[in-house]
Amino acid sequence: MTPCLFSISYAGFWGQSVLKLADFIPHAARLGYRSVMIAGKRPHLSPLDAEEQIEPLKAALSSSGIRCDVLGAYTNLAQPAGVGCEVPQIEFQIAYVESLARTAARLGARIIRIFGAYEIEGQDLQAQWNRCVSAVREMCDRAAAHGVTIAIQNHHDVGLHTEALLEMLADVDRPNCKLGFDAWSPALRGEDLYKSALLAAPRSVITTNADYIRVPRHRYRPELVNYERQAVDWVRAVPFGTGFIDYAAFFQGLKDGGFDGVATFEMCSPLRGGGSLANLDACATAYLDWMNTRRLLS
Repeated sequence: MTPCLFSISYAGFWGQSVLKLADFIPHAARLGYRSVMIAGKRPHLSPLDAEEQIEPLKAALSSSGIRCDVLGAYTNLAQPAGVGCEVPQIEFQIAYVESLARTAARLGARIIRIFGAYEIEGQDLQAQWNRCVSAVREMCDRAAAHGVTIAIQNHHDVGLHTEALLEMLADVDRPNCKLGFDAWSPALRGEDLYKSALLAAPRSVITTNADYIRVPRHRYRPELVNYERQAVDWVRAVPFGTGFIDYAAFFQGLKDGGFDGVATFEMCSPLRGGGSLANLDACATAYLDWMNTRRLLS
């Protein structure tokens, strides 16, 4: 597997230190990564700014001896309630992904990671599914012209469970539609990580990795002089290998299923230890150490 660091980890969205993209690339190389995944939005690589960034980024990649394998698109292929057909939300996102595909080809990247759709309560589920499938098909067709593969990450509600995700992949039915498979979601929802990874591995081109702990939540009930357990735990990011996700089983499933793609580390939520550059770097290094110890990196 190819070790890859996601630029979103240094984008500042969760209070962490910010690196400009031109600084992030050599920084990732110094940490020992051979590949980067670049976020397809500001402050990193928005299509609005891409034209002026491409040549400097190519130079930074070349001088750092590192490559960009993946661009991360941020999509939600749902049609918000109350909007109807007035605002072409899906068309905007198809155009966004097509623009990223053009940029990816110029940078030498061959994968764009997308998300599906958050389910909207009250809307027909089959209609939401069909809309998502139709949009991904068109994204794939437009990306194919640039030699780019679309990878659906198991993040949003529609087609979330591994079996549902594979069903969606079958419905999309495009050779350049693959999976960006994540352990975080199936672990939180109680899937068997080995079995899920084994199922997903043959269709996966990227795996995105981060580790978390569950923090139990309670609410004080003064009329009972007691605490009421809340059904949903708080989840907090921690250094890789110290959380509840059984990554040993997950990666064994990927290996047994034949996966040998891009293994990306991300820090995309508030992190134990804070958002200082030193803590981010320590966590990024811990991921490489964990992967190297288990001989997972090629």
